Parts: sequence; C-alpha cells; structure tokens
Amino acid sequence: MDVRFVTRNAVVSDELKDLMENKLYKIEKFFDKISDVQIVLDYKRGMNIVEITANAKGLVMRGEDYAPDMRKAFDKALKSIERQVKRHKDYLKDHTHIKTPDISFDLPADIFGDSRDQEDSSPTDIVKKKRFPLTVMLPAEATRQMDLLGHSFFVFRNGETGEVNVVYKRKDGAYGLLEPQE
Repeated sequence: MDVRFVTRNAVVSDELKDLMENKLYKIEKFFDKISDVQIVLDYKRGMNIVEITANAKGLVMRGEDYAPDMRKAFDKALKSIERQVKRHKDYLKDHTHIKTPDISFDLPADIFGDSRDQEDSSPTDIVKKKRFPLTVMLPAEATRQMDLLGHSFFVFRNGETGEVNVVYKRKDGAYGLLEPQE
C-alpha cells in the first residue's frame, strides 16, 4: 500500500506521520485490496482537518474530519474509512457480482465539442474542474460507489449498454438513473 501525505497550512512531525501510516497498515490486514492512500492534512480557523482517500482497485473510499488535535481528526477520519471497508466487505460476502467483460468504448472526439479543450474563461461560472476515469459497472454498483463516497451523484459507464450514465440521489431518498438519448 502506497501512502502519500499532502500538507496545507500545517506542519506535521515525522513521528505523527509514522503513527498514521501504522494505523493505516492495520486496515490493510483486514482488507488487502487497498492499493494507495492519500492523506491531506490542513489547518483552518483553529481546527486541524484530515482527509483520507483510499483507492481499492477502482473503489474509492473517503473520510474527512476535523478536530483541534491532529491525531483526533485523523482517528475520526480513519473510523469513517473503517466503516466503509466493513460495509464493502459485507457487500462482497452477501452478493455475487455479475462479471462484466472488459469493454472498450472509444467515443468520437466531436461528442464533447470544443468546450472540453478550452480553458475556463469565466471564473464565476465554474469553480472547480475535475477529471476522472470512467469505470464500467452496473447501476447498482454505481449507487454503492456513490454512497461510499458520500456524493449526491456518480458518473459511470453502464456495463449493460456501454453508455455513459449518471446515478443520483433524489430528495425522497430513492435513486435516479440518467441515460443519454440520441
């Protein structure tokens, strides 16, 4: 497991980094699929903020918390990751997954238009730009990934149709699926 530290407005001792790494390696004993972990340590308004992002073969688990003490913030964020690992392991035990073959869907460049290559000229419209790989999965798996991340929507490539789809959480707590129409 590869562990990376990113510090912003915070000074962290090597002793504390070693402590954090050792605690993360304990999780690896229970769930060995975690390939890399990024720990972002920040200090804002008198609080230490710790954000842990773990990648387990395409499954992203994220925990974030804050506290006046860096160790307490790390422990709280780590508990969130532990809950997600436990939930995912239970899911793997309870459900048999339908294996989808590795399918490559080459999309033509003109489908995205010219806006994909242009830089944002108006900073008031788009405040953050994020790129991520599209993962082939079924809609049920996409909703699980969305719940693990704590997001309200998730973009993925549907393993049944090959189309780019979006699952989202509705106000009533149910899930919705957006499919493109030609």
